[in-house]
Amino acid sequence: MNQQKRTTLLGMAGAAALASAGRSLAQAPITLHGAVQFNDDHAFNKALLRFEELVKKYYGKPINFVLHRNSELGLEKDYFAYMNQGKAVDYAIVSPAHMSTFSKAAPFIDAPFLFRDLPHWNKVLDQDVLKPVADEVAKKGEVMLIGYAGGGVRNIFANKPVRNLAELKGLKVRVQGAPIWSKTFAAIGMAPTVIAYNEVYNAIQNKVIEAGENEAAGVEAMKFNEVAPNINLTRHAITIRPVCFSSKTFAKLPKDLQAAIVKAGKEAGAYGRQIESTEDQKKLDAMEAAGKLKQIPFADRAAMQKLVDPVMLAYAKEIGAEKIYARINAIK
Repeated sequence: MNQQKRTTLLGMAGAAALASAGRSLAQAPITLHGAVQFNDDHAFNKALLRFEELVKKYYGKPINFVLHRNSELGLEKDYFAYMNQGKAVDYAIVSPAHMSTFSKAAPFIDAPFLFRDLPHWNKVLDQDVLKPVADEVAKKGEVMLIGYAGGGVRNIFANKPVRNLAELKGLKVRVQGAPIWSKTFAAIGMAPTVIAYNEVYNAIQNKVIEAGENEAAGVEAMKFNEVAPNINLTRHAITIRPVCFSSKTFAKLPKDLQAAIVKAGKEAGAYGRQIESTEDQKKLDAMEAAGKLKQIPFADRAAMQKLVDPVMLAYAKEIGAEKIYARINAIK
């Protein structure tokens, strides 16, 4: 066999091998990466694990999921940035407060005193009132809100009992970064300050602040009760925690997988809401029974609401969310 023919045959064999490798690569299962700040006991993890389970069920083809737990990839604000960039994280549950760069209305859907109670909150989510916010986040932030988890009732945890408005006055409390939290808490008479979530424990321990606010699952996971064992039952907010998916990742996926993700996201969000809204009080009761915290009745919630309502309305107008606010208030 002459040299030229041998070279040609070798080239053909190499091309065939490359083609075969390409086919194998194309047939390799897709891997999706999720992220969460907590361990498997937390409602967020349970919701994301249900999301994985449902996607596999509806897709019906091999697919891999890797859920990075316990803040392995940072905090929720980092997950949203990664999803926006289409790298490292494909799906996560993220507080709307971290979406404010792309949608001024996003943090508003998680604002204090927005929902009267859990039945009202559920009706708002079931009626898709938040679609304009989801559309804006998808367009500007390139992150899809494919479901809504949450359902935790937020209270103020503090290093002292707080039973009424008078005792709230001047309370140095950590709030989320979205401006509506500082505005509403200041209107009530507190002294709100923005501190990173993972620094709250030390800030209370070192008396930089006296209090924070969170739902039961967050208090338990972050052990805030160790430095602020008084859970003052202000019930000032009910959480909405969107199940998010990177638009950049989504665009690269096959149509049947896209459909499975959208369907699974909605159902996983509802599952997460059901878990957190039913577990919330049970967690507080169990921690109190174990001597880890004290639940302090709060007498002036209605008075707090009256102080906050004008601030909420003004802020809704400022950020162009007055129609959403009106629709939420109109739901009975």
